[in-house]
Amino acid sequence: MDGNSKLSLLKQSSISLDDLRMKQSVRTTFKLPEEAINLLSIIAGQLGIKQKTLLDQLTEDSGLLIKLAKEVDQKNRGNETRQAKTFVISRNSLQSINDVAKEQNISRDILVEVSINQLLPIIEKELERHIKRKQILEDMKKFSRHEEVLRDQAREVLGEDDDLFKMIDSHVQRTKDNITTASMLIKKGMPMEEW
Repeated sequence: MDGNSKLSLLKQSSISLDDLRMKQSVRTTFKLPEEAINLLSIIAGQLGIKQKTLLDQLTEDSGLLIKLAKEVDQKNRGNETRQAKTFVISRNSLQSINDVAKEQNISRDILVEVSINQLLPIIEKELERHIKRKQILEDMKKFSRHEEVLRDQAREVLGEDDDLFKMIDSHVQRTKDNITTASMLIKKGMPMEEW
């Protein structure tokens, strides 16, 4: 299929070229408090999604942005130290931010900041889970040490060729693998502790 055929097919589908253009990624810079920048980064990392995707989810709904803009007290905002941060977002999200900021007479930066702050309850829940995971990992390590003692006893009493020893040894190895996986999961969540 040549380029003209593809374009013709696209024009016939329910997706318009304008719709596709609005999904294009663009670079834009906002001046945000460091906490907001870190919050976005940490949650994206914790959830395993790109910052672009997360920021698009937070900003492409004009109705939600209008609601947030109406709730903002601009007098108490913007005094904190801000740093310029360039983001890649969809053209649609940028259009929503620009339109709502203009319509509601609010700074784009503040609008994006309050959008990101919607993530605060998520990080609080994730941090709580992270702490519980750390406690459970310690219990897993204790359990593993008990399993290793049992395996060593089985080796001594039954020998390494015994089926029961092999079963216990296999279980010990699976537990160690699970501890390694759990440790990586917890390591991924460590930035939340510093936030």
